[in-house]
Amino acid sequence: MPPQATEGAQTDGNVPSFFRVPPPIKQLFDRFPLTTYPANDLPQRTPSGRAANQLFVFSDATSARRGRPSFNPQCLKWQAYLKFVGIDFEITPSNNHASPTGALPFLLPAFPVDAAVTIPSHKLQKWAIEQVHCEEEQQLNLRFEVYASLLDHRIRSAWLYMMYLDDDNFKAVAQRLYVNPSTTSSLVRAALGFQLQQAARDELLKLSPYIDVAALEGDAQNAFEALSTLLAGDEHFFGRPNPGLFDATVFAYTHLILDEGMGWKHNRLAQLLKQHTNLVQHRERLLGFF
Repeated sequence: MPPQATEGAQTDGNVPSFFRVPPPIKQLFDRFPLTTYPANDLPQRTPSGRAANQLFVFSDATSARRGRPSFNPQCLKWQAYLKFVGIDFEITPSNNHASPTGALPFLLPAFPVDAAVTIPSHKLQKWAIEQVHCEEEQQLNLRFEVYASLLDHRIRSAWLYMMYLDDDNFKAVAQRLYVNPSTTSSLVRAALGFQLQQAARDELLKLSPYIDVAALEGDAQNAFEALSTLLAGDEHFFGRPNPGLFDATVFAYTHLILDEGMGWKHNRLAQLLKQHTNLVQHRERLLGFF
C-alpha cells in the first residue's frame, strides 16, 4: 500500500520527492528516460443491462470477482462502509494512476449513465447518505473524531512500519501486492520498492525525529486497548444497531492485521490485537458481510 496515495497522506512542499532512487538506477533512467503519460481515461461503463456502481480499489482480479476485501486499508474502509449501509456495487481492480484524483478508492456510479461522474473517497460518505439516507455518524457522536485519530495516527503508523519498513514483510507482502503486479522489470521493481519504503519512512519521520519501533508498537497497543474499552460488550461501536463508518475504519485494519492470507512474516500487531477478544470478534462479525 503506497503510503502517500492510498492512505490519504498529503505531501508538502518541504518534503523531498518520494522518487529518490539509488545512483545506479538513476543513471539508468538518465540514459533511458521514462516518458510520463497523462492519467488513464475512465473505464467504460458496463453494458446497460448490467449497470452497477463500480468501486475501484487495490485488489486482484479473482478477489474482485468474488467481492473479497481489498488488501489496502483505505480501500477496505470504504468497501466495507458501502456494504454496511446497503449499497450494491462491483469491485474493479485498479491503481492510483487510473484515479482522477491520483488515489484510490473512487466510485463510478451506475446513474446517471450518460455522465462520467466519479466519487473520490472523501465524498463517498456524503454520496452514500444521499443514496440510502443513512446517518452521518460524526454528527451523532462527538467521540467519533477523537477515537478516529487513534486509527489515523497510532495504528496507521505501526501499520506503515510493519508493512514497508520490516524488510521481511516488505518482500513477502508489500512487494508482492504493490510492486510485482506493476512490472516485470527487476530494475523498475527495485525503484518502485525504494519509493514505497522511502514514502513510509518520510511519513513516520513527520511525527518523530527518528523511528522508534518500540514506541510505535506501544502506541498501537494503547490504541487497541482504548478501542476495546470503547466497544465493551456491544456488537458495534457507539452502541449502534448496525455497523457504520467507524466500524468500517476499525475493520479495515483489524481484518488485514489478522488475515493470514496476507502472508505476514512478522506480525507484532496481531499479537497485540489478539489480547482484546471483543475486537477480534468484531472483526469476525463484520467479515460476514463479505
